[in-house]
Amino acid sequence: MSAVLKPARSLRDRVSKEEWDVRVNLAAAYQLAAQFKWTDWIFTHFSARVPGPEHHFLINPFGLMFDEVTASSLVKVDHEGNIIEDPYGMGYNKAGFVIHGCIHQSRPEAQAVLHTHTRAGVAVSAQSEGLLPLSQHALRVINEVTYHGYEGVALDMDERTRLAADLGPTSRALILRNHGLLTLGTTVREAFEMMYYLECACQIQIDALAGGREHVKLIPPDVMEHGGKQFNRPGRESVGKDWDALLRLLERRGVQYRD
Repeated sequence: MSAVLKPARSLRDRVSKEEWDVRVNLAAAYQLAAQFKWTDWIFTHFSARVPGPEHHFLINPFGLMFDEVTASSLVKVDHEGNIIEDPYGMGYNKAGFVIHGCIHQSRPEAQAVLHTHTRAGVAVSAQSEGLLPLSQHALRVINEVTYHGYEGVALDMDERTRLAADLGPTSRALILRNHGLLTLGTTVREAFEMMYYLECACQIQIDALAGGREHVKLIPPDVMEHGGKQFNRPGRESVGKDWDALLRLLERRGVQYRD
């Protein structure tokens, strides 16, 4: 393959409007992750459920960097791992199917699932106390965080049962021990917002603990509970505005993700 990847042939006229909208938003999430430096070469993955009864979901081609992903390049997979659409013929990362397929199957309300291997996220995943209530960013996610113990590279299908059980029925944030971070949401925007706050909380924690655990001040439990409710209050004004602003950021930088 050449150093310059030819654009995938547009699928816009071959899929439903609903699927195309999901493709555009998921491609935007990949491109935003590249902007925020959440990438790990080609080895992590975001996914989104395709609207409809077929239980298909979209995931990145195994071989593209995040800043190469576009709406038409995404691979469509069914719940058994069969490829429905693969414009570049690259297939998908099996670990991606194990993790994402499991969550889309066990949590049908999850439209999108994001998984990262950032330095700060992996560092916190390796700390015995996990995520600490050290920042306002942490308050957004800490009441929903669950943990899954490390079992090696996620290639074994039987790990899916344990992963789903550890995620639980309502959590939108999972810390995979010694591995990385995972978030989910009823929209791509929601999953991305959860990942943003979780990643920021991890970065802040690593910075704060650099001076020693004994020197940090934790947010009290009652304030933690109150802050979490504030973030999740009905009609929160930022919902929707933040995603539009992020899409404008991509447009200003000339990122071609809608193709």
